[in-house]
Amino acid sequence: MDAEQIKAIIAAGMVCDHIELEGDGRHWFATIVSPEFEGKRAIARHQRVYKTLGTKMQTDEVHALSMKTYSSSEWKAIHE
Repeated sequence: MDAEQIKAIIAAGMVCDHIELEGDGRHWFATIVSPEFEGKRAIARHQRVYKTLGTKMQTDEVHALSMKTYSSSEWKAIHE
């Protein structure tokens, strides 16, 4: 899978204000901003993203994914 495919899957599975993704085809690093993350802890945010990828994580199509996740308000506060 390439970065655009992974971004498309995440964006189709949840509301996202911003997605950045980089990696080498097996190991990925993502920055994801979503209003769905508001009030949620990091583990719940990551689980939400993993859920959107579904079997892609289990079948090794996406081998590793590291994430920084922000709610929309957190992202806005950082970038003001």
